Amino acid sequence: MKSNSIAVYLSQSFGLGNEKVSMKPIGSGHINTTMLLTTPKKSLVVQKLNTEVFPEPDMLVKNARLIERHLTKKHQSGDYDLAIIRHVPTVENNYLVDCDDGVWRALEFIGGSYSEDVVLNTSQAQTAANAFGQFAVALEDFDAKQLHHVIPDFHNLAMRAEKLKAVVASDPVKRLASCQAEVDFCFAQFGLIDELKLLTGNVPVRPCHNDTKINNMLFCNKSHDAKAVIDLDTCMPGYWLYDFGDMVRTFCSPEQEDSTNLDNVGVREEIFAAVVKGYVEPLKDLITEQEKQSFWLGTKVMTFMIGLRFLTDYIDGDHYFSIKHANHNLERAQNQFALYRDILAKKSTLKAILRDV
Repeated sequence: MKSNSIAVYLSQSFGLGNEKVSMKPIGSGHINTTMLLTTPKKSLVVQKLNTEVFPEPDMLVKNARLIERHLTKKHQSGDYDLAIIRHVPTVENNYLVDCDDGVWRALEFIGGSYSEDVVLNTSQAQTAANAFGQFAVALEDFDAKQLHHVIPDFHNLAMRAEKLKAVVASDPVKRLASCQAEVDFCFAQFGLIDELKLLTGNVPVRPCHNDTKINNMLFCNKSHDAKAVIDLDTCMPGYWLYDFGDMVRTFCSPEQEDSTNLDNVGVREEIFAAVVKGYVEPLKDLITEQEKQSFWLGTKVMTFMIGLRFLTDYIDGDHYFSIKHANHNLERAQNQFALYRDILAKKSTLKAILRDV
């Protein structure tokens, strides 16, 4: 189907009619195709779901709607102030539409907002981290056992390591020779797996967002305050160290995660301190001492693990992350490994910031 035909079909499916319909790309996600569908009646965010990554889209929507309903109750009782991203039903009261050889959904468009791919200053970092902390607190009394594991082992570093070993052994598209140095570097870091094993049973399992990238936070156009935490697709049981670590990974570098300006990739210590302050403040009555201590491991693990995943996908032929050119995933991996190296180099400073919180 042509893009205009897709737009009209989706508009009709979600009850917006077929007059003056337009659709354009929005956001910068790696997985789903995200578009802004606009009509005279209203605008919706529509997404073509990547069913290779999310093979059970109905369960993905079910999970997200459970979170939506819980946050709505919190909002109504005055315990959650942020806007809530909501699914929009079709005219037939479904939440998924088959179109263009794929599965689509619609989400309410939160206007008057913007997102960032690179944090600009400490105020922005603290604001966003605080919002993710508010989100975590709002879910503390949510039974995470209700959630389907839409991506099993999403943050399982041991499994990710085995996947890398498998693609290195098979080298399906003959790319190993172009990234042997990165592979060797990865293999030398697998002691992180043992560090994670030591945490089992010592930190509580929490309902987690699991994808706390800076561009999954919306800011208000006028006040620049936090407006909404978005992208609930990977909300599953987990550890807060992973959510904290993903914030560090995406907030602290002055470069986007696919930048090839590796000399400029590194941890901005003042941004790290703002993330720590912003995230921990809402959690102060809930967080355990062991969880605070685990944030250093989360800082290392999340940056290394996403680099490992980019590298694995590159060697495997780019099946998971959307790419713009042949070496895109390799460049992303190199970027993340540069950030990881800088994290290790600044260990004393970063751990001191965590101790002082």
